[in-house]
Amino acid sequence: MVNVPTSVWIDERGRLVRWGEVAFVDNRWQAYTKSDMEPYLAGLRDWVRRGTASPFALTPAELRRRLSPPTPEHALAAANFRMGEELHARGAAEDAVAYFKEAQRLHPENWRYKRQAWQLTDAERYYGTSFGAEVAKLGGRPYYPPLDLPSVE
Repeated sequence: MVNVPTSVWIDERGRLVRWGEVAFVDNRWQAYTKSDMEPYLAGLRDWVRRGTASPFALTPAELRRRLSPPTPEHALAAANFRMGEELHARGAAEDAVAYFKEAQRLHPENWRYKRQAWQLTDAERYYGTSFGAEVAKLGGRPYYPPLDLPSVE
């Protein structure tokens, strides 16, 4: 998972049904998500009611298709980010910046790396940006990946 909030649906047998989707309980963050949460919440309620018969419950094959293992670059990004966190925790915040930057370079779509690094250090000074500036650069594109829900009538 690379963002908050992230939703995971797990059935009574402990099996994944849906994984890693942005999921707010209402539409208060719709300006960022560009997603209407009502269809998602309706889908969640439908799945609770109908279980595997719900069109919102992913088949094991579809779930596997949507789950993607990390690329070597993403794994290296995670290691770099973790090193940055450790250096920061040990009081070497300036030394951590190079590792945070490398993590962001290796996995640029991971907003968690950006947000956390910018929060732990001086974003303007070390990165020449801020969270708000980066969101503005999206030019209205969604901050979160759009929800992939079935059409239900």
